[in-house]
Amino acid sequence: MRVSASALSLNVNDPAASSAFLVDHFGFTQEMADDGFASLARADVGVNVVFLRVGMPTLPEDQRDDHASGLILAFTVDDLEGELHRLRAEGVAITMPLTEEEWGERAFQVRDPNGVIVQLLDWNGAGRPETYQAAAHR
Repeated sequence: MRVSASALSLNVNDPAASSAFLVDHFGFTQEMADDGFASLARADVGVNVVFLRVGMPTLPEDQRDDHASGLILAFTVDDLEGELHRLRAEGVAITMPLTEEEWGERAFQVRDPNGVIVQLLDWNGAGRPETYQAAAHR
């Protein structure tokens, strides 16, 4: 199998609102859009994000009313504190404060207008994976 592209498709109530959120705050470009549909890309992400309106008849019947809940769109970034400061300055509510896990992951979260969680993270904490692994083998 050869995979030539990948996308994450999320069912939301208002695809245009979720699309605008990723365009305005996360540098995505809307590549395609129609009533109830938006496809976004960012060259450095490697996966497109697609928003479909809940109830779309093009979806299989058992998926039409599912909402993208319980998912986290996670993006590893170079300047986590800078992104946190930028988003706060843009008026985006931080829904999970900056946290640091013992294995070195640092992250914070926001939510788009449809409740989709967007998490920005890095691996620069005190317990970075290589540090955590070395300590576990002592």
